[in-house]
Amino acid sequence: MAALAEEQTEVAVKLEAEGPPTLLPPQAGDGAGEGGGGTTNNGPNGGGGNAAAASSAGGDGGTPKPLVAVSAVAPAGAAPVPAAAPEAGAPHDRQTLLAVLQFLRQSNLREAEEALRREARLLEEAAAGCSAPGEADGAGAEAASALLSRVTASAPGPAAPDPPGTGASGAAAVSGSATCPAAPGKVGSVAVEDQPDVSAVLSAYNQQGDPTMYEEYYSGLKHFIECSLDCHRAELSQLFYPLFVHMYLELVYNQHENEAKSFFEKFHGDQECYYQDDLRVLSSLTKKEHMKGNETMLDFRTSKFVLRISRDSYQLLKRHLQEKQNNQIWNIVQEHLYIDIFDGMPRSKQQIDAMVGSLAGEAKREANKSKVFFGLLKEPEIEVPLDDEDEEGENEEGKPKKKKPKKDSIGSKSKKQDPNAPPQNRIPLPELKDSDKLDKIMNMKETTKRVRLGPDCLPSICFYTFLNAYQGLTAVDVTDDSSLIAGGFADSTVRVWSVTPKKLRSVKQAADLSLIDKESDDVLERIMDEKTASELKILYGHSGPVYGASFSPDRNYLLSSSEDGTVRLWSLQTFTCLVGYKGHNYPVWDTQFSPYGYYFVSGGHDRVARLWATDHYQPLRIFAGHLADVNCTRFHPNSNYVATGSADRTVRLWDVLNGNCVRIFTGHKGPIHSLTFSPNGRFLATGATDGRVLLWDIGHGLMVGELKGHTDTVCSLRFSRDGEILASGSMDNTVRLWDAVKAFEDLETDDFTTATGHITLPENSQELLLGTYMTKSTPVVHLHFTRRNLVLAAGAYSPQ
Repeated sequence: MAALAEEQTEVAVKLEAEGPPTLLPPQAGDGAGEGGGGTTNNGPNGGGGNAAAASSAGGDGGTPKPLVAVSAVAPAGAAPVPAAAPEAGAPHDRQTLLAVLQFLRQSNLREAEEALRREARLLEEAAAGCSAPGEADGAGAEAASALLSRVTASAPGPAAPDPPGTGASGAAAVSGSATCPAAPGKVGSVAVEDQPDVSAVLSAYNQQGDPTMYEEYYSGLKHFIECSLDCHRAELSQLFYPLFVHMYLELVYNQHENEAKSFFEKFHGDQECYYQDDLRVLSSLTKKEHMKGNETMLDFRTSKFVLRISRDSYQLLKRHLQEKQNNQIWNIVQEHLYIDIFDGMPRSKQQIDAMVGSLAGEAKREANKSKVFFGLLKEPEIEVPLDDEDEEGENEEGKPKKKKPKKDSIGSKSKKQDPNAPPQNRIPLPELKDSDKLDKIMNMKETTKRVRLGPDCLPSICFYTFLNAYQGLTAVDVTDDSSLIAGGFADSTVRVWSVTPKKLRSVKQAADLSLIDKESDDVLERIMDEKTASELKILYGHSGPVYGASFSPDRNYLLSSSEDGTVRLWSLQTFTCLVGYKGHNYPVWDTQFSPYGYYFVSGGHDRVARLWATDHYQPLRIFAGHLADVNCTRFHPNSNYVATGSADRTVRLWDVLNGNCVRIFTGHKGPIHSLTFSPNGRFLATGATDGRVLLWDIGHGLMVGELKGHTDTVCSLRFSRDGEILASGSMDNTVRLWDAVKAFEDLETDDFTTATGHITLPENSQELLLGTYMTKSTPVVHLHFTRRNLVLAAGAYSPQ
């Protein structure tokens, strides 16, 4: 059974499989009882069983009494037992009933005990053998069968929370689900567990609450929170937004349109500024019919909003709702919120503000606890031949020897296996071709000439401005060796430029290829058709704007994704489309090749990311979990993980091996548009429409930095090749360079921080900012560091 809460013993009889909340009609002879509807009782740990709550009213005019809650949870392989077989003796049923009665007696819940006896038509003289001398409880087999076959709840009415005196310890939970009053039950096992913090109020989720009282309920809670101690106020204030949205949606759903409008106008100004976009959407939902077509609000209604609250603050809230008998609010807390309770000091307003803002609240702490192999894979050993310029020193034996350690030091990271790296064969990766090995050798040679960047040595920036694009430039990518640049455009074309003196050539026709000597050393040159040489090639095939572009690591292929719902793979030998991958039914916002080639990822408006292999028509993995569009995708340097940034204001890290979500990062206050991993694989930087760049420690699952400075959407992020500088490009027409070494040094990742997620971000953006570079009027769409650490930036000139 799902954990309901804390500080008490739970007695559960597990019956048939979980279903929707079922209200059963009252039966004759129920005694004087009032009951509620069905509710999910998640409590702080967020479990969800469906409950029908029945509270008995004695002879004192309907005073609220302790509740006996009946909830539906599915036990595995529960054995059916005929309920209406009193003569069979049913010892299991008898034990169950005796356990419940004993629990009620021990908890000093006399009225509930009497109500239970009355319900089962118990005889006074049958009560002798249950408990210790002087406290006799008992039941016959007939009574037990009768009770289990008559799990009922009376008509909906205002259910009341437990009086503060009895607290949560008076809740006996009998798990079960009956689809009709006389249906035989399926009896599982009796579980007596010591659960932490069981919800004090097991009341029905009553959608037909008095609409005129909603403002009073919300005002009462608002007054209570605003008058609470400073240390609790910041935490409890997190309740305002989800409660406001759910109460408004409930009023709209139940067609109380005037009350909903009044409620919205009165309280929408109290919400945090970063929810304004959501509130604009909410204000347009004024009728029940509007809710059906609005995916964002349907998601909000069906997914649990996560709040992280200290135990002290939670107890304060619980006590207040009990005393005020504020049922409507407690129902929403149970039904729609997941309260992640931690022990320790409440968080400050600054700590909370750093982490909240996403569509579904914060991430649950356990969501970021799984092991992530963030280390780099061991590079294959490749012998590096000597440079031509070293030939003159061939006779001097010392010279080549000096050269070798220099080159070895480049690959020194890969000589030893990184302890945080995944096993080499965790996912199948393509084998290196000879051309790949040659490219790696070239890369190593370039690396020897790489400029060592730092605060005192900033890179030069070369800006490629697309002229006459008329705001039609929608995607840019640059090859790893910085020789080609591709642009995706709103007119559905992809254009590829050579940015070196070497022009782009296509392969010769088949008839001409047959005449070539295939054994010659320069066969790769001979197959190219000089007549086709040009600086620009235009690729036609998409039927909508092209929003994503990505070169393969070997520069033989180019991926493009479009509004037409397809991802296309283009050959850069023939400049033709090889494959169209169809899986997304809506626009595909981004696509990216794996650092090892072969695999690629795409993300789109359908709110999922897909992992593909170039030789498969169907996706290999579908990463589902975001509540809004997936705007950007990025492979981890070891290719075992994929990061996705979404319009739901969260970043997720997915395991390529099994498709699981292993990290959820919240903190951005707007849709996320850029992602980049640090070269060592340990950190992730993310940029969004809120103009902030956030830094994340992947291993610990924590936010470790915040870079403020941009005044518009951050469209592009890139680390330098050695990871010492982070460059960010924005719609505010600037490129900013940040000191990544300083941002990540002395990280506070002690056990307490990791366990609670309490982070205190230093306000040091200005110290970390190394330089700001303005363009005349060109938003920065893409950034790239060359192998020698020169920055290439790109964007389309946008006349004012």
